[in-house]
Amino acid sequence: MKIFCVGRNYAEHAIELKNEIPTEPVIFIKPKSALLPDNLPFYYPEFTNELHYECELVFRISKNGKYIRDYRAGKYIDAVTVGIDFTARDIQNELKKKGLPWEKAKAWDHSAILGEWIELGDIDQKNPIEFSMELNDVTVQNGNSKNMIFPVGKIIENISRYFALHIGDIIYTGTPAGVGECVVGDHLCGYIGNEKLFDLDIK
Repeated sequence: MKIFCVGRNYAEHAIELKNEIPTEPVIFIKPKSALLPDNLPFYYPEFTNELHYECELVFRISKNGKYIRDYRAGKYIDAVTVGIDFTARDIQNELKKKGLPWEKAKAWDHSAILGEWIELGDIDQKNPIEFSMELNDVTVQNGNSKNMIFPVGKIIENISRYFALHIGDIIYTGTPAGVGECVVGDHLCGYIGNEKLFDLDIK
């Protein structure tokens, strides 16, 4: 299983981090070990002093493929959820200053949180998907798939130019504005519409 992630896919988020708005998808990969297994607690990593949450829509690949055109991409995904792409922001900023890769800040063990899957047949795909995240019962992020710079079809087309997609791969599609720091004792909940899909305590 591969975990693909898209950076800077919402203009307001790119602006809040003082990044340029990209002209093509910014793709990076997390290893399978980045995924927090079901029912395991999440522990604040000891190597960072600035842990940031980034809530995102996540899609599941249901069919093997390569060189997939965007208008056919819907045939290659079967479920959606929300997840968190945790970022050690202090480490990322230092790596960026040196022009180095981000893996230490983005791809560490258990840095990827997944909610419960919703089968795409159970939602109206003609309408944009609204999602949100609460931090300690306060909504801190609101997102809508219509505001993606690159919609999921374009993302799949771009990824599949370089990497074969396989059943079970997942794609984090980028975070909207509102990312921020979290600390031990915080409680995070992620939603699509009004349906809660993850519920996470930071220990």
